[in-house]
Amino acid sequence: MAAPSRRASPAPVLVPRGAQVLEGRYIVKMKTEAQVSAVESALSGVSAGASHRYSHSFSGFAASLTPGELEILQNDPNVDFIEQDATVSTKAIVTEGSADWGLSRISNKKPDTTRYSYDSSAGEGTCAFVIDTGIDVHHPEFEGRAKFLENFVGDGSDADLFGHGTHVSGIIAGKTFGVAKKASLFAVKVLDVNGQGNNSVIIAGMDYVAKNASSQHCPKGIVVNMSLGGIKTDAVNQAAISITNAGLFLAAAAGNDALDAADFSPACVPAVCTVGATDRNDTFALYSNRGSAVDILAPGTNITSSWPGNLTKVMSGTSMASPHVAGLGAYLLGLGQKIGGLCGTISSSALKGAIKGVPESTVNLLVQNGA
Repeated sequence: MAAPSRRASPAPVLVPRGAQVLEGRYIVKMKTEAQVSAVESALSGVSAGASHRYSHSFSGFAASLTPGELEILQNDPNVDFIEQDATVSTKAIVTEGSADWGLSRISNKKPDTTRYSYDSSAGEGTCAFVIDTGIDVHHPEFEGRAKFLENFVGDGSDADLFGHGTHVSGIIAGKTFGVAKKASLFAVKVLDVNGQGNNSVIIAGMDYVAKNASSQHCPKGIVVNMSLGGIKTDAVNQAAISITNAGLFLAAAAGNDALDAADFSPACVPAVCTVGATDRNDTFALYSNRGSAVDILAPGTNITSSWPGNLTKVMSGTSMASPHVAGLGAYLLGLGQKIGGLCGTISSSALKGAIKGVPESTVNLLVQNGA
């Protein structure tokens, strides 16, 4: 590989602090002004080739690099930064028992009710893109409104082999468990049979959504849910910004580490609607990440939803809280709300001060659908 010229100082190699990094695997972000030919030139000396190429979130690629190839790319004047690839996982915990309280809680001022009130439009004409483990599109909860779009995992299966994405999708738009019961669902598979994936794969899915979501028939608007995350990374953050810049509403799980959400991606991105979790006793979930990066709280503990094979399962986590907000986003878009400022609209209509045990510097705003 011959770089056009050496730069004054090498491009930085970023290592997500505390993450489970993948040795020898990197995400290369080119400078904004770099031409396609510069990307091709950078790739020409990468013996393994690109595992993923990015064109919408940012110009760049993911690849396995030898130490020598890494050094050459660091000295390429068209490279902005290089980030070591790292592992990402879902933000859910499987629990036992039976529960179905989350929906009723977001349409009532008081807890311990069983009624879910909502406008009959129910998100009709909107679309929800679920970047996750896939969706069991044949599950009766989805009434034919779910479609598989793309698999970036490389496992050769369009099925949801883990179940997490199907559970999340049921909370967004299931006929029984869903907030927006008439919204269309689209699966973008980035996590494997164990609910894990790599940042390079996650970004490929995000890049796909930012570029292609508008090609679907979604006259009332588009929401995106990411019930996943990892240690803060510039590359994932840039991909999240590209989704919101494309005019899409992005809800993301705050994370289940009981730490500051500002240290996790994509939760830390200001343009993302970041969701913390509560339980049925109106208490802040002990596992939920917290801090000023959290925009809103939603039910997340012991949530019943769909599961592959026409089944249901109870799960807990900010993974379950986020789709309540993504579903509400679709519901409000169906009522004529605009994408711009949607997270602020959701926050302003939330129930204030109702949750116990909320950590300092974290909002005490419980999501409500206004019905």
